[in-house]
Amino acid sequence: MIEDIKKDANHRMKRAIEVLDTEYAKLRTGRAHASLLDHVRVEYYGAEVPVSQAANVTVEDARTISITAWEKSMVSVVEKAIINSDLGLTPNTAGTVIRITLPPLTEERRKDLAKVVRHEAENAKVAVRNVRRDANQSVKELVKEKEISDDDEKRAEAEIQKLTDTHIATIEEHMAAKEKEILSV
Repeated sequence: MIEDIKKDANHRMKRAIEVLDTEYAKLRTGRAHASLLDHVRVEYYGAEVPVSQAANVTVEDARTISITAWEKSMVSVVEKAIINSDLGLTPNTAGTVIRITLPPLTEERRKDLAKVVRHEAENAKVAVRNVRRDANQSVKELVKEKEISDDDEKRAEAEIQKLTDTHIATIEEHMAAKEKEILSV
């Protein structure tokens, strides 16, 4: 029973870190990468799909993303989706190829992005702590139902705290790496 609680807590804490990494992938660092457009969705055959499923997204150089729509009719749809996204990018269209040139980040914008990085990390830490609280609550319910002893409860809570500390440290590492990436010129 305690093992199941710990496994579930570990899985949910890892999921919080995966969500953090997904959020970090959306942040623009001044370097072009195809995952920058992962959350931009377009209408394709009646379904909302990511741009990567309606076009070929490649990185030409450090500042340029190239998007080649699979169908000529999709060029304008993809272009509109990029313009309407929260990325603040302006696509340039030449025939069936859409190019996005990323402008260099200003110092002020870098600092703003660093704040966003810290905020996202804090959200992930809160999620991990909520998982810890839920796991500890489950352990306390087992004690109430006399399914485990008080010593087992203390041991389980210590192991859950160790899991929490490990995942919080991982979040800190990811935050430091992303901040370094954003603040480097």
